[in-house]
Amino acid sequence: MATMTSALRQIKDDLPTSLNRSTIERACRERGHRWRNRRLGPVQTIQLFLLQIVHGNIACSALRHLSALATGASAYCQARARLPVAVLQRLAETITAGVVGSLDAGYLWHGHRLVHIDGTSFSMKDTPALQAWFGQPGAQRAGCGFPVAHLGAVVHAASGLVLDLIASPLRTHDMATAAGLHATLGEGDVLVGDRGFCSYAHLALIALDGLHAVLRAHQRQIICFGPRRHAKAKRQAKGGPTSIFVRRLGRKDQLVQWVKPKTVPAWMTDQQYAALPARLTVRELAYTVRIRGRRTRHVTLVTTLTDPARYPREALADVYQQRWQIEVNFRHLKETLGMDVLRCQSVDGVMKELWMFMLVYNLVRAVMLAAARRQDVDPDRISFVDTLRWLRYRRTNTPLVNLIVNPIRDGRIEPRVRKRRPKPYPRMTRPRHQLRKELTNQTLKP
Repeated sequence: MATMTSALRQIKDDLPTSLNRSTIERACRERGHRWRNRRLGPVQTIQLFLLQIVHGNIACSALRHLSALATGASAYCQARARLPVAVLQRLAETITAGVVGSLDAGYLWHGHRLVHIDGTSFSMKDTPALQAWFGQPGAQRAGCGFPVAHLGAVVHAASGLVLDLIASPLRTHDMATAAGLHATLGEGDVLVGDRGFCSYAHLALIALDGLHAVLRAHQRQIICFGPRRHAKAKRQAKGGPTSIFVRRLGRKDQLVQWVKPKTVPAWMTDQQYAALPARLTVRELAYTVRIRGRRTRHVTLVTTLTDPARYPREALADVYQQRWQIEVNFRHLKETLGMDVLRCQSVDGVMKELWMFMLVYNLVRAVMLAAARRQDVDPDRISFVDTLRWLRYRRTNTPLVNLIVNPIRDGRIEPRVRKRRPKPYPRMTRPRHQLRKELTNQTLKP
């Protein structure tokens, strides 16, 4: 087999588990998958799948040029179809747990593990099965768009490892998958997220699961830090905060009790909502971000970390400022690795691709951790692209080398624009078969 697995063996002292035969076969047995001895068994198929993703999710017919197995694209696709999704999911969980387990206390924040949560999307081929399951954006006409999936994920903040992910239909709110992602987390973990995750129901679930949260307050949540904010008349006034003031902790820093709303969220059942407590004690704080050349931003956070001595306001503000790193992680998954558009034509195939992308991404992150230890820098400063290139093009029996270290670029401003113009073709506004028919009729006309 080609260089990926041999490259991982070179850093075996830093990587607790690797994709060897015993690890893959154990994952198959744990998920009840049975197989026959053949040229493309689960071990060979998964290793080929790994090579395919590492090299940019290349065509199945190109794999024979990368491996020592002279196998055709049809045989490889049939072998992938025999693999259950649960096996790849279990393999990704095993590898991820092994890497996370190797992290020491230096990757903790105030004794807690920081975890970022967010949602994104990815596209795939236009097939009836995928359209029916995932759906497409409403602005696209039938037959003129591609299916798009919603993806919820939790990422280990210090290492960048994806801990878990859930793919669902496009019209799925981030909160609908958030509760399912809690299962991967451990007691005391701190969940850091944006406005979409800040609600009474989610904070109550976080508390019941033994977790903590640092979330940006939702734009519709009324929060007031006025000196007489706790007055009964103000609480009952229209447009005033509905929470109950408990104690002032500092300037624009207070302890309050949120009251359970009467409306049940769409992503919860009545029974689940009834099990939540009637009140919830949280901490509300606000700070201002001033960067030269950029407009001033006022940020309000809600957190379950209520001790101001152990968790100062400045430390919590810094934690939330680092939340943007998950957007960089998604960019590496979707742009650098190529997960933005998946190739399979069935729901089962798409889910297999998705878990393999997570597996490859975390293996790249494992190599970045090993390089960071050797080069004595933070893992996020190791170049993801350079690490991926080392895994792609490394020669046999070559140990891990020093990888590119990115400079620290605080306050960097990059507009989201494209300089290179696309081809001057019109957008597709009618299904392809109609356009073909029109072209055929034009050709037949004398």
